[in-house]
Amino acid sequence: MSDFGNNYELKNTWSFFQRHWKLLTIVLVVAFAVSLVASLLVTPRFKASTVIFPTSSNRLSKAILAERYSMDYMDYGSERDCEYAIQILSSQSMEDDVCNHFNMMEHYDISNDNPHKLYELHERYRSNVSVRRTEFLGVEVTVLDVDPQWAADMANFIAANYDTLCSRVHHARAIDACSIMEDVCREMEADIRVLIDTLSNNCSRVDIAELISNKTKELAALQTRLTQTRVDMGKQVSYKFWLDQATPADKKAYPKRAIIVLLGTLGTLAVAIFLLLLVDVKKKDE
Repeated sequence: MSDFGNNYELKNTWSFFQRHWKLLTIVLVVAFAVSLVASLLVTPRFKASTVIFPTSSNRLSKAILAERYSMDYMDYGSERDCEYAIQILSSQSMEDDVCNHFNMMEHYDISNDNPHKLYELHERYRSNVSVRRTEFLGVEVTVLDVDPQWAADMANFIAANYDTLCSRVHHARAIDACSIMEDVCREMEADIRVLIDTLSNNCSRVDIAELISNKTKELAALQTRLTQTRVDMGKQVSYKFWLDQATPADKKAYPKRAIIVLLGTLGTLAVAIFLLLLVDVKKKDE
């Protein structure tokens, strides 16, 4: 009984294709031709990628100047540093720097008279630029563009500009920190001078001598921190290890014409079969 049911279904299917094979063949050929033409009309885009490893978030001066060299300035960054790097590389500040440097409004052919020009610029940029974390805590920057050299230049600029943005943030923070520490150092130096004068008038006061010693140690530690901060302000350091620089691609990454043609053809054929089945069912009901 089960075999009969299967044969019956196969007979119906065979009968369906016998009745409509001409129409389905025409649909198949037309869908193939249209999909092929559509895939040829899509502007090809080339991909360029660069990979960096963020350095440790500890300041370079702290690693070098700290007592006993307690930190390794060659350390790779942690997962937290990787997330920080992704945030900076994907930031609006980075996007603005890239768009200004490469004049992306003109490159994307966006008119200055367009009332939504900034929105379109950001949408185009974000659809062509992506930042992701690699398996081993690296960060990959990928750029798609119609010009392979342009894509490579953009990817490399983004990686290089990462140092600029990090320095910009850290420098602003360091200025505030220096100002505060300089004020505190002056206050501590004044306190120590007062204590020394007091001690000279009261030579037997052991507690004052101990207080001067403690204050002097605190001042020395704070002056070390101040020196480290000034080093950070005065030196342009790299916040990354640059593993792979982007190079111009010699083969397009998009579109995949074979996939477009295959999906377009099979999709159209499936819709045609579905519509013909509906027509057959409607005829039987009538």
